[in-house]
Amino acid sequence: MGNLLVLLSAVCFGAMAVFAKLAYAEGVTADALVLVRFWLAAVLLAALTWVWGGRRRGPSQATGRRHGLTRRTVAAALGLGALGYATQATLYFSALERAGAGVVALVFYTYPALVVLAALALGRERPTPARVAALVVATAGTVLVLLGSGPLGLGGAGLAGVALALGAAVTYTGYILVADATVREVPPLGLATLVMVGAAVALSVRGLLVGVDLTLSPAGLAWVACIAVVSTVVAVTAFFAGLQRTGPGTASILSTAEPVATVVLAAAVLGELLAPVELAGGLLVLASALLVQWRRRGTAPERHLRKVGPRTVWGRSARVPDDTCVDPCHADGGKRPWTSSDSSSQASSSACSASSSPPATRTTSRSG
Repeated sequence: MGNLLVLLSAVCFGAMAVFAKLAYAEGVTADALVLVRFWLAAVLLAALTWVWGGRRRGPSQATGRRHGLTRRTVAAALGLGALGYATQATLYFSALERAGAGVVALVFYTYPALVVLAALALGRERPTPARVAALVVATAGTVLVLLGSGPLGLGGAGLAGVALALGAAVTYTGYILVADATVREVPPLGLATLVMVGAAVALSVRGLLVGVDLTLSPAGLAWVACIAVVSTVVAVTAFFAGLQRTGPGTASILSTAEPVATVVLAAAVLGELLAPVELAGGLLVLASALLVQWRRRGTAPERHLRKVGPRTVWGRSARVPDDTCVDPCHADGGKRPWTSSDSSSQASSSACSASSSPPATRTTSRSG
C-alpha cells in the first residue's frame, strides 16, 4: 500500500503539466493559472493543517516553538514563497505555454543534479564518483532532449520554452539552498501552507501592478482546480502516507516516476509524442536523479536533500531528535515540485512526529 501511495503522489504531481495544458486550451493564461492555483492550494492546505493540528494539539504546538514556528521562520517561509516559489512556478507554467509538457518536465527534472552542482561549489558536499556521474549524465540527457526538439531546442519544444524550464530548475535550486538555512524546523504542512500564501500574495501584488485576466471559463477553472486539489493537496498527503509505510529510500526512488507520468499522460491525453532521441535524453535525466539519490546501505550521509514547499531542500544530518521535524513539505507546484529528491532527502522526515503533519511526514514537493 505504501508503494502505491507514493506512486499515486508521483502521478498526481506528474499530471500537473497536463492539467495546465488543458487549462491553456480553455483560454487560461499562465499568470491567471498560478495566481488562482496558489490561492486555492493555500486555502485547502491551511484547512488540512488546521484539522490535523486540531486533532493533535498539545502545549508545545500551542506556542509553536517546538517546531520552529517563530515570527522569524514564518516571515522566512512567506518570503520563500513570495520570491522563490512564485518565480519558479511562473517560469515553469510559462514554459508549458511554449513547449511540450514532456520536454518541460524532463528539462525541469535536472534540478536534483543542479542542487548537487551548487552544493559542491559551495562546499556543502564532497565530490564522489556517483555525484560527478550524475552531473555528466544529466548534462548529456538535457542535450539530447534539446537536440531531439530541433537544433539547440529550436524545433517542436521552442527555445523560449526550454529556456524557461531550465530557468525554473535553476530558480528552484536556489530556493532549495536558501530554504535550508531559514526554515529547517518548520513543520511540513505548515511550511507548505506558508509558502503557498507567500506566493499567492506576491502574485496578487504583481497582478495589481501589471494586470491579470481572471475571467476563467468553467472548464478552465476546473482544470486549475485540478492542479490545486489533485497535483498539490492529494499529491502531498499521498506522499506523507506512503512515506510512513515505505521509508525514505524507497519513497525517493519511486518519486522519480513523476516525469515519466508527465510524458505518458502528455502522450495519452494531449497526443504529445517524444522523438526517440528525446526519450533517450529523458532516460539519462532520470538516471542522473537516481544517481543523486544513491547511498550505500549502512552509511549515513553527513548532509542530505530534503523536500520543501512543493520540492527538495538541502538538509544536514540524517540523525535528528525524535521530537524535531526538520522536513518541510514538497510542492511546485510544489514539485513536489516534488517530488524528486535525494534518497536521503526524506531521511529526516521519518523522524518527524506524527503530531506535526498528516498521516506521515514528508518533505513535499513538486514542480511548479
